[in-house]
Amino acid sequence: MEEKISCDGGHEFKLLLSCPSGLSPSQVSVVFDEAYDRIPHSDSSLEHSISEIWDARVQQSSSLYNGTKFRYGGYNFDVGNDPKQQPHVSLQLGLTDYRTFVGTNLSPIWERYLVPSEDDCIQCQHTSSPLGNGAVVETSDKKILVLQRSNKVGEFPGYFVFPGGHPEPQEVGIISHEGFQELNQCRTINNKVSQEMFDSIVREVVEEIGAPADSLSSPIFIGISRRVMNVRPTAFFFIKCNLQSDEIQQLYSSAQDGFESTQLYAVSMSDLENMASKMPGCHRGGFALYKLMVKTKLSM
Repeated sequence: MEEKISCDGGHEFKLLLSCPSGLSPSQVSVVFDEAYDRIPHSDSSLEHSISEIWDARVQQSSSLYNGTKFRYGGYNFDVGNDPKQQPHVSLQLGLTDYRTFVGTNLSPIWERYLVPSEDDCIQCQHTSSPLGNGAVVETSDKKILVLQRSNKVGEFPGYFVFPGGHPEPQEVGIISHEGFQELNQCRTINNKVSQEMFDSIVREVVEEIGAPADSLSSPIFIGISRRVMNVRPTAFFFIKCNLQSDEIQQLYSSAQDGFESTQLYAVSMSDLENMASKMPGCHRGGFALYKLMVKTKLSM
């Protein structure tokens, strides 16, 4: 399931999970549990540096907000023994926050938080590793939508990215693990978090691109990539839009989150290949997942 592609610096990525056939919401579930929370590092100076780095960042930008995020803790993939049975993935998610993400994954000494291990979850057990999301959106005239990040954003300013962000715990009423211990409560919250995985990527596309939600197909989950630098995981989805690229260009000017990007591009696959050299690793991984999906469809 894992594939590592070598590039320079922040362009390097690892495919943690590839689902080239694409999975619908009924084929994706979530286990939300504190067992998948971050494990504090035994080095107290590393732990103390988290608050120091965060405090310094807040002084630089008073608008920073410490919101909760879902932490990526691994997955189980079941292809089934019956050829008629659909594959199913169960995502294992804990809880973290933006402060810990800034102080671990984005720390100048982020590599010191890693544990030498071939097991990805063990290797990253001391990092915040919030699960991001991204969407490869295809227009009705077969173009792919790509944003150019603003020079004002904190990570990879000016780079090309797919629309995306994060699934949000507060959208499903989660601020901590308390209150979800009983079995029926666990089932309910797991179902809500699973739905949020799909709802959140639609929200991000609507807010960043400006396309109305009713112009978008139901998202198809295609896998998880991780940027090697800062060990940043991102879940990727494929979405079809029933609008043409020139119509979306007009809608983009009034997009709710337009300040995060400066330009929207509607490009062909070959154009996207050329742009990929200026994509962060996690989004290069998203492009790799999309190409695997296209290849699988062509071979069917």
